[in-house]
Amino acid sequence: MTSNGIVQKLWNYCNLLRDDGLSYGDYVEQLTFLLFLKMADEQTKAPYNKPAIIPKDLNWNSLKDLDGEELDRQYQLPPARKDLAQDSRPRCHRGARQCPV
Repeated sequence: MTSNGIVQKLWNYCNLLRDDGLSYGDYVEQLTFLLFLKMADEQTKAPYNKPAIIPKDLNWNSLKDLDGEELDRQYQLPPARKDLAQDSRPRCHRGARQCPV
């Protein structure tokens, strides 16, 4: 998918969120989450080649080829998505599962 395609897909989902009547704060939260998923996906590819931190059924690839209601159903997977969002423990960038803080 090209960068223009990514931008278009993101704006399409933003329009869906807006049409659903989300507040500005909710809108920004959802947009941030989508960008996080894309950034996490990029980290698994060259030149970074880091292990994936997002489960396969919730990652960017599980969303990128979907559209409309199919995208909405996949994106709204409760409670797994909520569990993922709440797992905000710091991670070390040297491959450790959790930083020794």
